[in-house]
Amino acid sequence: MNFNRRGFIGAVAASAAGLVASRGFAAVKSGESPALLPRAMAALNSHASSVTHRDMIGIVDFSVPSHQPRLHLVDLGNGRVASSLLVAHGRGSDPANSGWVEKLSNRPGSNASCQGSFLTGETYAGKHGTSRRLLGLDADNSLAESRGIVIHSASYVDSALALIHGRIGRSEGCFAVSHQEISGLLAQLGPGRLLFASR
Repeated sequence: MNFNRRGFIGAVAASAAGLVASRGFAAVKSGESPALLPRAMAALNSHASSVTHRDMIGIVDFSVPSHQPRLHLVDLGNGRVASSLLVAHGRGSDPANSGWVEKLSNRPGSNASCQGSFLTGETYAGKHGTSRRLLGLDADNSLAESRGIVIHSASYVDSALALIHGRIGRSEGCFAVSHQEISGLLAQLGPGRLLFASR
């Protein structure tokens, strides 16, 4: 039997596109603003006394499947997306490992992602390499710091995995990105900035 790799990858991509269409998802196109931007801006204003830098914010749209870029860095000077990255959600948010967030939780031990406004903190060297601490600013994510919810890199966040499997791997609730993109993300989303996550 002849195996046509290009045909296989094309079929996977077409299948993923069909799944996305069936869930009513629309990707953020280059130069556009993400759908969550108005809510993120309201959160930025609500937490103005905590968020000291208002040049760049991060927005994570958990209504989008994990095989699509859903962490958007938004330049507040023009309200446009500077870059979009793949980002993992917690295994407790997706027990069936479907690539879709089914639930969000602030509960310790849930291994789920939580939503709301996060204040970016300092970087540190941890088991996943250089990572950035996060402080939850809302009731929905008030335990983020004690749960160890951070931004870090992971090998299970990879565009090839997304293409082949139609999803990336899951974290234990952290915002995990690829090894290739962590440095740029940490540089652009430095301490004292807002990361807003919802669906």
